Amino acid sequence: MNITVLDGHTLNPGDNPWTTIEALGNLTVHDRTTPDEIVARAKDADIILTNKCPLSAATLSQLPKLKFIAVLATGYNIVDTAYCAEKSIPVSNVPIYSTDAVAEFVFALVLDFYKRPALHSTLSHEGAWETSKDFCFWENPHFNELAGKTLGIIGFGRIGQRLGELAAAFKMNILAHSRSRSAVTAYPFTWASTDEILEQSDIVSLHCPLTPETLGMISAASLAKMKPTAFLVNTARGPLIDEQALADALNSGQIAGAACDVVSAEPILPTNPLLRAKNLTLTPHIAWAAYEARQRLMAITAENIAAFQSGKPINLVAP
Repeated sequence: MNITVLDGHTLNPGDNPWTTIEALGNLTVHDRTTPDEIVARAKDADIILTNKCPLSAATLSQLPKLKFIAVLATGYNIVDTAYCAEKSIPVSNVPIYSTDAVAEFVFALVLDFYKRPALHSTLSHEGAWETSKDFCFWENPHFNELAGKTLGIIGFGRIGQRLGELAAAFKMNILAHSRSRSAVTAYPFTWASTDEILEQSDIVSLHCPLTPETLGMISAASLAKMKPTAFLVNTARGPLIDEQALADALNSGQIAGAACDVVSAEPILPTNPLLRAKNLTLTPHIAWAAYEARQRLMAITAENIAAFQSGKPINLVAP
């Protein structure tokens, strides 16, 4: 079978070989593919691997040999799954690979907001410590402990639950919101509505999928409900947040800070208001990208392809 990878660079920038997938067929890897290059590059493919290259119905209709799509991610909104279902083209994703990586990254952002080690290292190297009148100094107005703080987790799936586990180790209070309310954990937490989380939390972390219901869920009205000392983290999907509203809230001091690893259009556009927002940590969609997580992603993708080839596909997504 001919296997074509449309945008493989982020999965394997040179340290994560395609060996397991090469063993499953005639593999062609493209580091990056623009939308107008997809048909030419994938016209002979039986199997397409895509991370962020969009596979619309118009594009897929021009790929008559296509038999299977493996998404190199958990989110699969870049594939027209309704068209695939109509044409009996199975689509698999990788639902579990970055749980630890993302949860750890959220805590890196939270700890940086509260402790600012890099800032104080820079200040020390610049001479602020040697000229200090005291044996210590700190520039962070939020130099606080996490113990006793309230973490609100919106979206309590695998990543949200793992984040709660880390928070419990820091002796934090945990509020969680989920549509199903089915999670059972070894640590204590309290179910809450999104409004209760916004109003009561010191830190709010988003871990929900992007759906018509969650699009723009963090709006000007949502931000107005948060504490002025609150910190907002988004490592889920950029369009969950009204970016202008968040920039306005940060610039006016309505909330104390935020961290976004995802934005509405990626790479970020120069017109994005978050680039000019105060007290914002902005990272380039890297929470998922730990080496171990990328290794798991490669291995599970190979399993998805092998399962399809055996006639028993796994990790299928529905329209």
